[in-house]
Amino acid sequence: MTISILAFDEKTGTYGAAATTGSLCVGGWVLRGDPESGLSASQGSLPSTMWGNDVLALIRGGEPADSAVRRIVEADAGRDERQLSALDPSGGTGAFTGANSIATAGARFAPHVVVTGNLLASERVLDACLEGFMAADGTLDERLLRALDAAASAGGDARGLLSAALLVIGRDRPPLTLRIDWSETPLAALKALHRRATTGDYARWAAHVPTLRDPHRAAPFQT
Repeated sequence: MTISILAFDEKTGTYGAAATTGSLCVGGWVLRGDPESGLSASQGSLPSTMWGNDVLALIRGGEPADSAVRRIVEADAGRDERQLSALDPSGGTGAFTGANSIATAGARFAPHVVVTGNLLASERVLDACLEGFMAADGTLDERLLRALDAAASAGGDARGLLSAALLVIGRDRPPLTLRIDWSETPLAALKALHRRATTGDYARWAAHVPTLRDPHRAAPFQT
């Protein structure tokens, strides 16, 4: 039903996540994160939003992503219907795919990157998503968008795509939280929204708001 990717960019200290699905509101259902806890993607045929929040709480308390995922999964009797991935602040990753996940389902890993998906057209979608990200140039958010494009080109969600989302966070930047909750062309809509959010007056204004590294920032913004 969904493909998601979580990644950490060591050079910039930035964390990013992206997801797309053949259903509605993928951003609200799947993606969670903050710079002090890392990122999570909770999905599946009966996804648990609690999983996404709870795994981040464990990570914030010092648990590595892989063991945090195991603890969340083991405590849930309904785990076979769900899928979870997480990325901790050091770039460590973990993932779980429930036994009843609708095929094709699974995960792929690279250093500081994890891709998970279910109800995909084929295993190739997982590989294409990871390869698309690893081969892409540009900022972390641009690479994540390329990863979704690559996954879609390889077949994507077996039902087609209806929503997409991007989340980029860091201690020295404001959060970039973009969601296309319904569209017949969600990836194109997400890229258009991304362009608007990263250029022009909106981007210049966002550079003035407080961040974790500078929580009292208040330089006036003028258009």
